[in-house]
Amino acid sequence: MSPDPSSFASVESREASKVAALDIGSNSFHLVVARIVAGSVQILHRVKQKVRLAEGLNEDNVLQGEAKQRGLDTLKIIADSLKGFEPDSVRIVATHTLRRAVNAKEFIEEALQVLPYPIEVISGTEEARLIYSGVAHTNHDAGKRLVVDIGGGSTEFIIGEGLSPLLLRSLQMGCVSYTQRFFANGELKAKAFDKAITAAEQEMEPIEERYRRLGWQRCIGTSGTIKAIYNLVQQTQKEGEHDVPVTLKALKSLMKQFIEAGHIDKLNFPEMTEDRRPVIPAGLCVLIGLFKALKIEALEYSPAALREGVLYQMEDELHNSDIRSRTASSLATRYDVDIDQANLVLNTTLTLFNHCQKAWKLRHPDYRAILGWAALLHEVGFQINTRGVQRHSAYILQNVDMPGFNQAQQELLATLVRFHRKKIRIADIPSFTQYDKEDVYRLIVMLRLGVLLNIKRQESFLPEFEVDVEKDKLSVTFPAEWLPSKPIMTADLEREKGYQSAVGIELDVS
Repeated sequence: MSPDPSSFASVESREASKVAALDIGSNSFHLVVARIVAGSVQILHRVKQKVRLAEGLNEDNVLQGEAKQRGLDTLKIIADSLKGFEPDSVRIVATHTLRRAVNAKEFIEEALQVLPYPIEVISGTEEARLIYSGVAHTNHDAGKRLVVDIGGGSTEFIIGEGLSPLLLRSLQMGCVSYTQRFFANGELKAKAFDKAITAAEQEMEPIEERYRRLGWQRCIGTSGTIKAIYNLVQQTQKEGEHDVPVTLKALKSLMKQFIEAGHIDKLNFPEMTEDRRPVIPAGLCVLIGLFKALKIEALEYSPAALREGVLYQMEDELHNSDIRSRTASSLATRYDVDIDQANLVLNTTLTLFNHCQKAWKLRHPDYRAILGWAALLHEVGFQINTRGVQRHSAYILQNVDMPGFNQAQQELLATLVRFHRKKIRIADIPSFTQYDKEDVYRLIVMLRLGVLLNIKRQESFLPEFEVDVEKDKLSVTFPAEWLPSKPIMTADLEREKGYQSAVGIELDVS
């Protein structure tokens, strides 16, 4: 008997958000579709496609050939699963291969033709932070944990406690890159294993002492390579033993079996998928190198990884707790920013933005926030030198670790700060795939005015003013007697008119 629809009339319906996270990895592309309800992330759908994008990187770090085309073809497949999603409910992150590819922007521009959502190239540190978030939200235990993720082109190491990462690092070694380097001909010889393991240990040298000193109570591995190795180890256990942690002894035993097989094509393990077979020996070498360098006693496996971390950050941001704000505040504290002055610039700059947003069609959701952070952080370079502060501030913001910011957001922030004073050199303004060039010019214009109008660093100096905006013209009107009584400010604004004309804006001040 079917239930009567009326029997559900008293059931309370909770507000839910449907979101999706896509991880464009060096080995595989992973899509996770979920809904967020009552603060909980519920996985609805997963898509995994083996791509081996890293194979397309040549010695000059140009992404090319069949691997590049596989990536674009895979995005066409994934696009079907994302039909109907609003832009702010999808987050796409790209990792090691697109970090290294000198033509990454070209690939992203082609990808946008088939997948109309922004693609964020994230730093290795940000990738590590998101991986830890995915693990931390799905594994509840006391004490510190070491999380290891072996990808196609990089390996991430994180020590954290609870939901907080304490130590983050990403190193350039992965199962695809090591396959090309040590097992390109498919032969599985002891000498090749020894070289690959030694290379992994060498990569670990700069960080191993610090990690061992901090320590951990539990080691967790994530993602496909470690999952495959974990499953192979389980098959060697006695009947009735399940979920046995991986040990160095078990890894060496597995390596011995690989060497006895002699060739990748002869790795006939029923638990090993066809697409995983070519890269598993290299992944095993990386893992053995990690065990030896960090003196890991045992490793468990967690299915949660980068894409789950992205989902949990989206859940966090949906509830108005933006990690980027915490990052910006931390930087302001670290570099002793004059907060009173920063707030003066912030208030003026956002006043200008509020007037200009509609007329200049500044629709991208990042603009207001990044402009605000630029106002907050434009003087971080004072820690280096007051002379050329705009260059020093931009350098810091380009190179410092900024959790929560993807590469494009961080670069836009640094660009705005770089041109907050002095001449605007068009040739030095980078091109963005996520942001319109004219929009970037206009954001620079608003920050410059916010800084200039507060140059006296006095709360009572700047009066209320009116703003009128046209397509290529910005008019600012002050009370009648204010400018005539401020000859230096008048001269500064006259000079600013010439600076802003470089980006096609006519500044009119009266």
